[in-house]
Amino acid sequence: MSTAAPPADWHRLDPRTVLVTALVVAGVVAGAAIPVTLGLTRWSSLPVAVLQVLAGALLVIGVAAGADRVRWHRTRYRIGTERVDLHTGLLLVKRRSLARSRIRTVDLTANLMLRLLGLVTVRIGTGEQGSESTLVLDPVTRAEGERLRLLLLERAATASPGVHREGELAVLDPRWIRYAPVSFVAPMLGGAAAGAVMQVSDWIGAQGQVIEWVGDRFRETPLLWTIIVLVLAALVAGVVGALGLWIEMWWNYRLEREAGGTLRVRRGLFTSRSISVEEARLRGVDLVEPLGVRLLGAARLDAITTGLAKDHEARNADHNTLLPAAPRTRADSVAADVLREPDTPTGAALTPHPRAARGRRLRWSLAAALAPVLILTLLGALLTPVLLWIALGCAVVAVPVAVALALDAYRALGHALAGDYLVTRSGTVRRSTAALERAGVIGWTVKQSVFQRRAGLLSITATTAAGGGAYTAYDTDASEGLTFAADAVPGLLEPFLERSPKGA
Repeated sequence: MSTAAPPADWHRLDPRTVLVTALVVAGVVAGAAIPVTLGLTRWSSLPVAVLQVLAGALLVIGVAAGADRVRWHRTRYRIGTERVDLHTGLLLVKRRSLARSRIRTVDLTANLMLRLLGLVTVRIGTGEQGSESTLVLDPVTRAEGERLRLLLLERAATASPGVHREGELAVLDPRWIRYAPVSFVAPMLGGAAAGAVMQVSDWIGAQGQVIEWVGDRFRETPLLWTIIVLVLAALVAGVVGALGLWIEMWWNYRLEREAGGTLRVRRGLFTSRSISVEEARLRGVDLVEPLGVRLLGAARLDAITTGLAKDHEARNADHNTLLPAAPRTRADSVAADVLREPDTPTGAALTPHPRAARGRRLRWSLAAALAPVLILTLLGALLTPVLLWIALGCAVVAVPVAVALALDAYRALGHALAGDYLVTRSGTVRRSTAALERAGVIGWTVKQSVFQRRAGLLSITATTAAGGGAYTAYDTDASEGLTFAADAVPGLLEPFLERSPKGA
């Protein structure tokens, strides 16, 4: 196969991609080798099983490396004055092109193997939905990745010099790691760890022995205490996992403002990530306070922006997070720096919502808590009194929690206008305070159910092309909510409002 270089204006990926693929596949194969070998010993001796696994591993690694060698040879890219072109494929050649004027993101990522070799993966995106809006160059040298990032995101500076903070806006404080164990990730990882133990033991045919071993440890322990100990063990595993995940994601974190009006987030211990956000596309910020983090007085900061990548990989990479969970005062100060405001809109005094909104949340929350209690009660009356006692226990625990969450959700409700931004806040398990640039609102959606109409309430949603696309002030006073929308974006809602006659 010829390895002649492409034409002068075309570039190839780094040839070490074949080595990277071989090493990655070797690592995956090595991780699966032990359980596969033990499984094969059911039908053959251990030496024969080892040889079979070794032969299979070499075959898999060789096929993967060969396929990547073909991919490298058939892939080339070009940065033109108007477009970015990427050609790839063997039998079916794919030719994809993006207009440079539409490019909104150039993100660099590098796992541990790429970092050791000085390589990065470059993702060039327009921020539109679907994989066709993103070109991936995997891999190129780090120097080439930085060159592409600066070249494709080059913009004329629009901000007034010397007025707002430039350079470094935020840097990692290791003390922020204390917020990792109280996130919802910890119990999820704990459950995943328990499931992984059972799954792996099933693969190697030892699940029965694992269950028997656990049973022997708690043979003299009451069932309730056994459950408590196992749950605590899973939570400990989840906390350890959450700490490790936080370190991997946020170590070396730095938020900077670069010349030309670009915000850049860099982070990652083993896998480094570089995410760029054009300030021209920034439409606001969202101060997010998950329940556990909020109880410790912390919040994270997300960007509300157009043009961030929206393909599958990007959605799973926290592409819009500007600041990890940090003290609330720090999050507010970073929000002010990001928005170039003297005071952050997320700290503005909010208009509280009517008491009728509290009643709605209490009813919803109690209904959700009492529904399973009612089902258990009916089953207990038909089947066994044990379910009645379980229903009673659920009611004793669930009702106070439901009431507390409902009252907290009501206290969270609020909206305001703060300079050039409209602010909405809602949520209890995940409280969100969104500051959206008023100029970024492209429409309003007004919803009013029968029950809201009777209570004199409505929910009004600002639609935008940025962020989540919709930011809602829930259960506002009907007249106050409409006035809020009309004042936020004059002229947009007035044609649909019915004005009362003067003096009426």
